[in-house]
Amino acid sequence: MPRLNQLFSYIWKNSCREQLRIISIVVLSLPFYYLSLELPKYIIAGALQGNAFRDGSEYAVFLSFSTGVELFGSEVKYDGIKVNRISYLFILSFLFLTLIVINGYFKYTINMKKGALGERLLQRLRFDLFSSLLSSTPEQRQRLKPSEAASIIKDEVEPIGGFVGDAFVQPVFLGGQAMTALVFILIQNALLGLVAVAMISSQVLVIPRLRREQIRLGRERQIASRALAGKIGEVVETLDEVSNHGTAALERGEVAQRLETLFGIRYRLYGRKFAVKALNNLIAQITPFLFYTIGGYATLTGNLGIGQLVAVIAAYRDLPPPVKDLIDWDQQRLDVEAKFQQVTEQFALSVPSAQPEPVNDPFPEAGVIALQGLSAVSATGDRMLDRVSLTLPLKQHVLLSGMGEGAGCVARILGGRLTPSGGSIKIGDVALDAISVAARGRCIAYAGSEPAIFDGSLRDNIAYGLRGDGVRTDRDADPTHDGETLRGAEGELSAARLAATLDIVGLADVVFRYGLASKLNVDEVPVLAARLTEIRARIRAVLAAQGARDAVEPYDATQYIRTATIGENILFGVPNTALFGGGRLAGHALTRSILDSLGLSDDLTAAGQRIAATMLEIFSDLAPDHLLLDNFSFIAAEEFPAYRERLARAEAGQIDEADRARFLGLSFLYVEPLHRLGLLDEGMEQRILLARRAFRIRISQDAAKTIDFYDSGEWGAASVRENLLFGRVTQASAGIRERVDEAIREAVIELGLDHEISRVGLMQPAGYAGRLLFPAVKTQIALARCLIKRPSLLILDNALGSLSPTEGKAILRRLRAAMYGRTLIVVAREDDGDIPMDRSVVFGGARLRRAAGLQPASVAFPIEDEGSERDDVRALRAVPIFANLDLARIKLLAFTSERAVFAAGDMLFEQGAESDAAYVVIAGRAEVLIGPRGSAVWVSSVEAPAIVGEMGVVTGEVRSATIRATGELTALKLRKEVFTALMEEFPDMMLSVMRLMVKRLQDNVAIVSKRDVEGPTRD
Repeated sequence: MPRLNQLFSYIWKNSCREQLRIISIVVLSLPFYYLSLELPKYIIAGALQGNAFRDGSEYAVFLSFSTGVELFGSEVKYDGIKVNRISYLFILSFLFLTLIVINGYFKYTINMKKGALGERLLQRLRFDLFSSLLSSTPEQRQRLKPSEAASIIKDEVEPIGGFVGDAFVQPVFLGGQAMTALVFILIQNALLGLVAVAMISSQVLVIPRLRREQIRLGRERQIASRALAGKIGEVVETLDEVSNHGTAALERGEVAQRLETLFGIRYRLYGRKFAVKALNNLIAQITPFLFYTIGGYATLTGNLGIGQLVAVIAAYRDLPPPVKDLIDWDQQRLDVEAKFQQVTEQFALSVPSAQPEPVNDPFPEAGVIALQGLSAVSATGDRMLDRVSLTLPLKQHVLLSGMGEGAGCVARILGGRLTPSGGSIKIGDVALDAISVAARGRCIAYAGSEPAIFDGSLRDNIAYGLRGDGVRTDRDADPTHDGETLRGAEGELSAARLAATLDIVGLADVVFRYGLASKLNVDEVPVLAARLTEIRARIRAVLAAQGARDAVEPYDATQYIRTATIGENILFGVPNTALFGGGRLAGHALTRSILDSLGLSDDLTAAGQRIAATMLEIFSDLAPDHLLLDNFSFIAAEEFPAYRERLARAEAGQIDEADRARFLGLSFLYVEPLHRLGLLDEGMEQRILLARRAFRIRISQDAAKTIDFYDSGEWGAASVRENLLFGRVTQASAGIRERVDEAIREAVIELGLDHEISRVGLMQPAGYAGRLLFPAVKTQIALARCLIKRPSLLILDNALGSLSPTEGKAILRRLRAAMYGRTLIVVAREDDGDIPMDRSVVFGGARLRRAAGLQPASVAFPIEDEGSERDDVRALRAVPIFANLDLARIKLLAFTSERAVFAAGDMLFEQGAESDAAYVVIAGRAEVLIGPRGSAVWVSSVEAPAIVGEMGVVTGEVRSATIRATGELTALKLRKEVFTALMEEFPDMMLSVMRLMVKRLQDNVAIVSKRDVEGPTRD
């Protein structure tokens, strides 16, 4: 496809018909413009000076004409009408007014059509740039920064759109007006005409030359502005690293330097611009001086009539604007051409093919993938793949492994993520680059180590691969429809197929939990709402059968709900509007009146101060967008300074009503079993119950409609889980939430409603770039997106790295089963032999080697959890690995943990299980066992204070031992994602954990050595 490097060729190719239409209107307008210049001469000479009234006659003949042609024996002529001097003046004046209106209408029509043309072509240019971006090579994508690309398409092409309508029309329109005025002046007086030509010529020749430097500075400004935008975008994307390394001052300095450079360019540009404008104005003012001097002399000597002089001056008054606009147009042309050239070079803009790519062209399904002398080099010139020749059979599962870039390069080339520097690659009998983009997108799926997530729902992201034909899914168009479908390239995607895909990639449980945690209106879940009573009864029956009836704290109007916030306890419901949401309840007049009457305002304000002080103490060191801050803090990072000031005023006894309301608002978010700061006792709970009763009695009917009360027995504004349970999950023992969720799942499966909750879960927003999701979930979504379109070739390029080894292997086994009879290529560093593949190819750096295959290494992934209190803090400080952490970090660790209680004989975890958490034993004793159940060998015992399970969390491996409680045991559960996030944030903690792991390994070696001598002790 030919490159477009000429602005005018691009404009003409895309708008020639409309340009010709507008130019024809311009040409049609010129005679009327000439008449508007001619008519003032007749008004002055004919009407005012009386030249039309010859020999002192009172009347003049108007509109008389004679053709000299005879018709039917008579000459075709018109004797006109006789008018007096005043009538003659008014007729000519109204004719002049008519010409003004006609010329104005012409200008309006031309400008409107130019504007529409410019906007339409700007739309086309932006679309072409975006299309070029989509068809760019992998290397071009690497060079292009997202912020710069968005800035170019959105902002930098805007002036080009403004110029498009003027590109051909403006020279014709302005040049026609200028030539018309010059011709008119020359007809009136040749000398004045020559003066006008000379002055106009000087403007045309001198001004553009002076503006060349202005154009150069404009280009320099554009480049500097783009670099500034790129730098700011880069900093925004790496704010975590800036905070991590404390380089904010460095970044400020660099941006300040760029701003200073930009200021210097803009200042010089202003100086040049106003200098040119001053010179242009000087030339424009000299011309009237010459007209008055030369024209006045000609008039006094009788060589020029007064009417002609006035008409010439009036005509020249209309001459500089078109000439000035023509000069401006020429400068704009140069500027826009430069911008257009920069943009097209940046995006490699090309003419889109007139023929659309075939959508259903065949993809090779038989044969082999043949690599012949395939090579690839990096941007720095390093050879990543060196003349590799290889044959991979289609419809088989292949493992590419080894150290270096070789295996990954082959995967990226097949997946369209890398352009080879040499050699060839064929699939079947077809060269890879000969397969259309549509066919490749439909039949080849690539999943890498850094999954891309779009800003939409989980459903949008998973179904994205089915929209290659441009068809969007009908999301939740009919929530009552059980057989939910998604339209795609292969017709319709059934809910069953979607569910099967979620099971394969391990997302089914995640989506189900998202669905349970979602808060939706009754209109969004009509099926669940209609069968609510039946679902609740079935869940209660399942929990009773499991002996877990006490796992749910029911909504009871006479009891304080310990798992609900203080605000929710006062309302005994959930607000469905912002009136009572969050901290706004603290500003509600009725609520404040009730709290004051019960003496609760001061106590809750003091609790809010404690919460604020705790949040500032344990979260102030974290980055503003840190995972822990988003999930656990009561206060947003940007509000920390304001709360510091409020706390200072409170400590000084200067707290005002606004501060009191903010602290009250914090206390309303507090849950004692969850946050465990020791702020609630039984007496305060009873007073809150009194406040609940008073609130329900005194609230108006209108305000009551904004709250979904728990005692309504209907679907409310609470989460799906709470609506189905009509209560909250208690936190009395370990794993209770998981048991309740399993009971809900069992109940809804029996009732055939599990797909409804999954449908709700798929509505979960992913956030920009997946910021609302954990790495493992992003990986699973990317896998689901690839798998759901049923590709002929699926490529996993270290795609399972964010998953634990156990989970990654389980998913790979299911993927192998799902891809049976189709081609699967897996890239990994090692092959441990757990999952045998049809063929294994091993790379040694950039070349093949003959050793046995290796298999993927994996790392852990984060997820979230919660917890903390003063006893927990003391217990954590007693654990050796936390001994060197300061109090704020200890409190942060405690706040983000979960308290779990185990009875004698309960397992904290078993050998071979997933390492999903570490446990800090704060009370009780446990024993360490190694070996299968029934024949486990006692190794040692642990007692409070101690930490267990941290090795598996750090290494990502399964549990190496079983930990069993020997009596009642209380522990703080530090989930893997929280534990690893804290280690990354605080290097001192990581060092302490490493030391403990080394010591534990040494102790284990000593124990094993002793057992070899003395013999094992069986459990």
